[in-house]
Amino acid sequence: MPHVDASGKAAVGRKHVLQSATASTALQYDVADIRFAATYPGFAPLPPPPSSLLSAGTGAISIGLDLSKMAIGNSYPHVGTMSVSPHLFVQWVIEIVSVILPDSQPVNKPLLALSPPPKNDTTAAGGSALPAIRQEGKKFRQYASALSATVGPFAVGTVLAWMSPAMPMLLSPTSKIKVTPNQGSWVGSLIAIGAIFGSIPAGKCADIFGRKPVILCLTIPFITSWTIIYFATDVWMLYVARLIAGSCLGGITATVPMYIGEIAESSIRGELCSYVQLNVTLGILYVYAIGPFVNYYSLAIMCGILPLIWFVLVLLVIPESPMYLLKRGRKEDAEKALVWLRGKDYDIASEMETLQVHIEESKKHTGKFKDMISSRATIRAAITVLGLLNFLSCSGINVLIFYAQSIFETSNCSVSPKLCSVIIGILQVIFTFASSQLVDRAGRRVLLLISDSVMAICLGTLAYYFWLQEHGVDVSSFNLIPLISLGVYISTFALGFGPIPGVMIGELFSPEFKGLAIGIVCVLASLIEFCVVKTYQTLLNYCDHGITFAIFAGFCVLGTTFVWFLVPETKNKSLQEIQDELSGKKKPKADQKSQNATGSQSASA
Repeated sequence: MPHVDASGKAAVGRKHVLQSATASTALQYDVADIRFAATYPGFAPLPPPPSSLLSAGTGAISIGLDLSKMAIGNSYPHVGTMSVSPHLFVQWVIEIVSVILPDSQPVNKPLLALSPPPKNDTTAAGGSALPAIRQEGKKFRQYASALSATVGPFAVGTVLAWMSPAMPMLLSPTSKIKVTPNQGSWVGSLIAIGAIFGSIPAGKCADIFGRKPVILCLTIPFITSWTIIYFATDVWMLYVARLIAGSCLGGITATVPMYIGEIAESSIRGELCSYVQLNVTLGILYVYAIGPFVNYYSLAIMCGILPLIWFVLVLLVIPESPMYLLKRGRKEDAEKALVWLRGKDYDIASEMETLQVHIEESKKHTGKFKDMISSRATIRAAITVLGLLNFLSCSGINVLIFYAQSIFETSNCSVSPKLCSVIIGILQVIFTFASSQLVDRAGRRVLLLISDSVMAICLGTLAYYFWLQEHGVDVSSFNLIPLISLGVYISTFALGFGPIPGVMIGELFSPEFKGLAIGIVCVLASLIEFCVVKTYQTLLNYCDHGITFAIFAGFCVLGTTFVWFLVPETKNKSLQEIQDELSGKKKPKADQKSQNATGSQSASA
C-alpha cells in the first residue's frame, strides 16, 4: 500500500483522487488498496488521513471518487488506434479479457493439493510475525504469452512424429522417393545433428538481439523444411529438410524455455515452462491422428501451416522479456512489459529491484566461456540439465516416437498398430497436462523420481516380452503387454521426464551465461540423441528387441539414481534464490521458512 503525505501525493502506483468534503486537501489512494481493504477489512486497513484533515473537529470525512479519471479513454488511450494497428488490437483484447476474468491466485484451491496451501495469518502461534507473503499479479497475459510462444514446440512435435506415418509411405513399393531402412534411420536421426547447428547460434542471438526476434526468425527455416519435404524427389532432399528442421528444434529448445522462465512468476513458472513439452506432445498426437488418413503430400501441407500460425501469434501477442530489456538498459520498456504481464494493479517496484540485483550480480562476470566454466552455479546447472537430457534420450523415448507403428507391428499386439499409436499420443498429452498442474505443487524431484523408476519397470517388462517372443515362446495370451507397457511408460514419461528438463532449462542458468550455456548443453544432448536414434536399427540387427529395450531400461535405473543424488528442487524459488543455492550460498532461516509462501500481498502502508 503506498504512503500518503499531507500534500496528497502518492508515493507509487496509479491513483484515483479522493476529495475531502471538509477540507481542500486531497487524499490519494490506490484503487487496488481500496478494493483489498474492502474485501479483507481486518487484514490491512487503509492508512488514516493526515491529522490536519481531522483538526476541524467534525469527526468524519466524506470521500468520493473522481469518476472522470476512471474513464475508458484514460485506461486505454490507444483504443482509437486499433483500426490501424493489429498488434495494438490484439494487446487491447488481451487487456480487456484479463480485466474481466477474475485474478488467478496460485495454490489457493489447487487441482491436486499435495501440501496444504498457506494461510493469510499474519502472526504465528507464539505471537511472532510470519514472513511476508509474496505478491502475485494477474496471470492471464502470462498464460497468453506462454501459449503463443509454445506453438513452436507444437510444430516440433510434428517434426518428431512425422517419421511414424511417413516411413511406411516411403518404404512402400509405390513411393516416388525410394528409401531403404538404413536411409530411413538417417532421415530420423539427422534432426539431432541439425539441432547442433541451431542451439548455440539461437541462444547467443537471443542474448544479443532479444528473445522475441529470435523466436520470430525460427519460423523461416521451419517453413523451408516442410516446403523441401513436399517437393522432394530423392532421399538427399529429405536429409537436407530434416537437418533444417533439426536446427529449428535446437533453436526452440534454447530460446522458448528461456523466454517463459523470464516472463513467468515463480508460482506458475513450472506450469508455464511445462507447456513446452505439452505442446510437443500435442504436435505428436496431431500427426499420429491425421497421418494414417492422408497421403505424403497432404501430411506435409498440414504440418507446414503450423509455423505460419506461430509467426502471427509471436508477432502480435508476446512482449519482449523484461529481464532482457533491463539487462540492455531499457528500464522503461522493461517496466511496461512487466506491467503488461502482471496487470496495472501490480506493484512492479519490488520485482524490478529483484531483477536489477540479479543482473548486477551477473555483471561480475563477462559472460565469456572462461568465466562460465569457473562459475560453480553454471557448472552445477549444466551437469543437472545435461544429465536429465542425456537420460531422457537414453530412455528410448525418441525411438518410440519415431518408430511407434513398426514397434507395435513387430509385437503382434491384438490392437491395430495405427490405433496403438493414437492411444500412445493421447496418453502423452493427458499426462503432460497433469504434470503442468502438479509441477508447482508436488515439486520437480518427486515427479522425476516417480517417472524414471516406473519407466524402468515398463521397459523391463517389454524387454522380457520381446525376449520370450524372439526365443520361440508363445506370448499370444499376453499380446496386450506391449500396449500396456508402452502406455504406462509414455504416461509416466510425460508426467516427469518429458516436461521437467525443459522447465529446469529455463530456471537453472544465470542471465549472463544463459544463452551460451543452454546452447552448449543442447548441442551435447543432440549428439547423444543422434547416437541413440541412429544406433537403434543397428541394435535391432545384432541384438533384437529384447536386449535393446533392456538397455533402455538400464539407463532409466541410472537416471533415477542421478536425480536422487544430483538434481536440486526449484519449486517456488525465485531465479535469484536458485542461483544462490547452486553457488552454495546459505539462506537465513527466516527466508527458508517463507520460500513456499505464495498468495496475495498488500504493499505496506
